[in-house]
Amino acid sequence: MDDLVQWAVAGERDAFDEIVRRTHRDAYGLALRLTSDEEDARDVVQDAYLRAYRSLDRFRGDARFSTWLYRIVANCAATTTGKRRRHRHDELPDEALMVDARPENDPAAQAAVGDLRQQVDDAIRELPPRLRSVVVLRDVYDLPHDAIAEELGISVSAAKVRLHRARRRLRERVFPLPGEARHAI
Repeated sequence: MDDLVQWAVAGERDAFDEIVRRTHRDAYGLALRLTSDEEDARDVVQDAYLRAYRSLDRFRGDARFSTWLYRIVANCAATTTGKRRRHRHDELPDEALMVDARPENDPAAQAAVGDLRQQVDDAIRELPPRLRSVVVLRDVYDLPHDAIAEELGISVSAAKVRLHRARRRLRERVFPLPGEARHAI
């Protein structure tokens, strides 16, 4: 990947095209988790790659290229979710069932895993964007606290506090303790 990045920085368009092919799945996954909307995620990824292409000459190589790209995706997602909040609308419920395609022999266990996955995804989507961003960047993309803090323009302590709050809200929503009411996020 390092060679491709060097070639792309040198102006090789084919090298950048290959970088897009190799990173698109992860970039789209991050955008989808941060925006909670497929159409917004596609727009975010397109905007992020355009910004990355235009900024290749500023990539210093201090971090991995994928980390640099994730930061651009996260910035674009924050811009998109900010716009969406200003133009908020009620979404129609999605009646489609999510099917787990893994070939397991126990349909009940398979259904339970699918239900749990849906509960966690729903809970993440319901988090406020400032908490959702931190939990996705840390727990899904495994970025360190300092990279998250830099990306979001907050202190490392604030990133840790937000992560703690996000995880607590997720636990309260998905796995409430005995006697603890299931909270809306």
